[in-house]
Amino acid sequence: MVKYTYSQARQNFASVLTKAQTEGEVLIQRKDGSSFVIKPYKLNKSPLDVKGINLKMSSSDIIDIIQEIRSR
Repeated sequence: MVKYTYSQARQNFASVLTKAQTEGEVLIQRKDGSSFVIKPYKLNKSPLDVKGINLKMSSSDIIDIIQEIRSR
């Protein structure tokens, strides 16, 4: 695990986040002895979970367009 002082982490925060992403965890220690761990957080979402768009079209209109494209 990579260790940084609080001052080092504050001055190089972008590189701390990059290091946490590649190494898994980064430890940050303050002068008073308190320690903190930064690690990547992974969302449990599907990459296919996207917000829908209202096209104001009926399903039969969409099917007609798909069939036309496939027939080309």
